[in-house]
Amino acid sequence: MAEEMPNSIYDITVKDMSGNDVSLSTYSGKVLLIVNVASKCGLTHSNYKEMNVLYEKYKDKGFEILAFPCNQFAGQEPGSNEEIKEVACTMFKAEFPIFDKIEVNGKNSAPLYKLLKSQKGGIFGDGIKWNFTKFLVAKDGKVMERYAPTTSPLKIEKDIQKHLEAQ
Repeated sequence: MAEEMPNSIYDITVKDMSGNDVSLSTYSGKVLLIVNVASKCGLTHSNYKEMNVLYEKYKDKGFEILAFPCNQFAGQEPGSNEEIKEVACTMFKAEFPIFDKIEVNGKNSAPLYKLLKSQKGGIFGDGIKWNFTKFLVAKDGKVMERYAPTTSPLKIEKDIQKHLEAQ
């Protein structure tokens, strides 16, 4: 029997880096940037740097970045949660939440990513193509935009502002 698709991201529970359940309803009413991250990707440095800028600028205005490590692309996130935390939080000074490592494609794809992909497919189908694919989610939990891995987080700023200003 097929797994039933949640109606909203707020119906989904994920695991934090310590293995604790986190209901995404915690983020209800916030604009979210959901990103699959990797520590050893050519895009890692620029993405973390720019996401930090956005987070610092908008975290007190109802914006949150949710980062989900994934090792499905050229094995570029091979480490344990502790190692991932070391890279993200110590090396790149990330202050936004980084969750447990997940799969974003295939039969073991996390329910969150199944929902994100069903709401905003990519140019070449629904599959996530690489690390740092970004989804912008409005305050009501609807996926508004999907951005390619090579899209600079700072290029998304206007869209973030627009959704923060929306009622």
